[in-house]
Amino acid sequence: MLETGLRKLEDILHIAGCLCLVLVAGLINLDILLRLFANRPVQIQFELTELFLMPALACLSLSRVFRDGGHLALELTPERIPGPFGAVVARLRLLLPALFFGAVTVMSGEFALEAILQGDVEYGVVDWSLGWAYAVVPLGCGVLVLRLLHDALRRREPADL
Repeated sequence: MLETGLRKLEDILHIAGCLCLVLVAGLINLDILLRLFANRPVQIQFELTELFLMPALACLSLSRVFRDGGHLALELTPERIPGPFGAVVARLRLLLPALFFGAVTVMSGEFALEAILQGDVEYGVVDWSLGWAYAVVPLGCGVLVLRLLHDALRRREPADL
């Protein structure tokens, strides 16, 4: 049941990240075309892309891409080591990144919460609330931590180790 809920959450966040990518491409192209043909830039394009869309497309898909095996990785150990030592190494390969991304989640979450509570704003054509822009980092990293812990702690058949 946890796997099903986690998969749905990962899929929803991944779709949101992909939509952010499409929006970035659309805004940049619209900005280019309007500058070229009408000499009028899209005023909000830079801030919206920089503050909201780029962090979202980078962070929201982290867990889904990990689940699908889509990340680049440096392999320091063989993927499968037989025996009990191999089972320990396999779990450590998931728990150590979970520890790192757990720290990123906590620190970025505190930063985002502080920005929300203090009402941090980026002033420009539109006044952008920065706390909500920062919130995608702990969201994406937090779901990745859940995926790493789930994969590390689930029961496996001997053939899977």
